[in-house]
Amino acid sequence: MIVFIIIIISYVVGSLPMSIIVAKKVGKVDIREHGSGNAGMSNVIRVIGLKAGIFVGVVDVMKGWLATAWVPTLIIGNCDGTDITIIKIAAGGAAVLGHSYTIFARFRGGKGIATLAGMMTALYPAAVFISFLMFSVTFGIWGYVSLSSITAAVTLPISVLLLPLAGLTPAPQSFVIFTLVVPLFVIFKHRDNIARLRRGNEKRFERVLVFRRR
Repeated sequence: MIVFIIIIISYVVGSLPMSIIVAKKVGKVDIREHGSGNAGMSNVIRVIGLKAGIFVGVVDVMKGWLATAWVPTLIIGNCDGTDITIIKIAAGGAAVLGHSYTIFARFRGGKGIATLAGMMTALYPAAVFISFLMFSVTFGIWGYVSLSSITAAVTLPISVLLLPLAGLTPAPQSFVIFTLVVPLFVIFKHRDNIARLRRGNEKRFERVLVFRRR
């Protein structure tokens, strides 16, 4: 029963549709009807502006972090072991689903990448750092947020498996297993983007490109 309560609270935390709220308050638009149609940071940057997008991104990351690190601790207190890791994974996963399928906007949310990043930061920050580096490199070369997000997601389980070889504490087995599911979820959420990438009409941020065409 307690775990169920944690999941529900985490889902509600993740459901806060900050991109939709900011877009309506600042730009007077429904962000899901403009740009890429995604209710997330990158589309807010594209449609509303950089400051609004960064604010949305920070809030979305914090949703994942709070649901994972704070909600379980608040309800059941501090304890060690695999059980608390599983509970934190369930709480963080609920927040990501809340962001992607928000109860406050007819279950039409974003792709959950920033919220997922917040969740992973609470669980294994070193792997998130490496995934962020891969995201940045991919983004700088090609300028596609979708491709960069997929690359970061694929990098995550590889990092979790290899980082202990560099002396870091191994992640709990339950977390390792969960990271194998992350790329599948991210690819599923970006299926429309993948189709546009294959057709060559996916929108990208030209200004970030390291190697620009002359």
